[in-house]
Amino acid sequence: MKLTMDKMDGMLIACLQGVVNSANAEQLEAELAAQVDKGERRVVLDLGRLDYISSAGLRVVLLVAKQLRQVQGELVLCELKPHVREVFEISGFLSIFPVANSREAAAAAFKTALPR
Repeated sequence: MKLTMDKMDGMLIACLQGVVNSANAEQLEAELAAQVDKGERRVVLDLGRLDYISSAGLRVVLLVAKQLRQVQGELVLCELKPHVREVFEISGFLSIFPVANSREAAAAAFKTALPR
């Protein structure tokens, strides 16, 4: 797994590449949680380069979303490949999280206004 982070329009874009599984889920959780602890409130998980996510990875998505909700933040998923989207759909996550086709569309998916 490779994780890169960028800022765009008041959002943190966390781009995941490769595979998220039990071997690296804890590291991913720690890195994303640290960003929320530093004050990030609008996080986009860009999954366009993600090849596979296990149940351990799905757990991380839930935990980060919960952490964000506790501080009035939000999580949006974007650019899901068809096979990754299927995992999120089967797990019921698509009914829980907003999903956008692009980073730009993710900005519009947030329910709260972005800070100016």
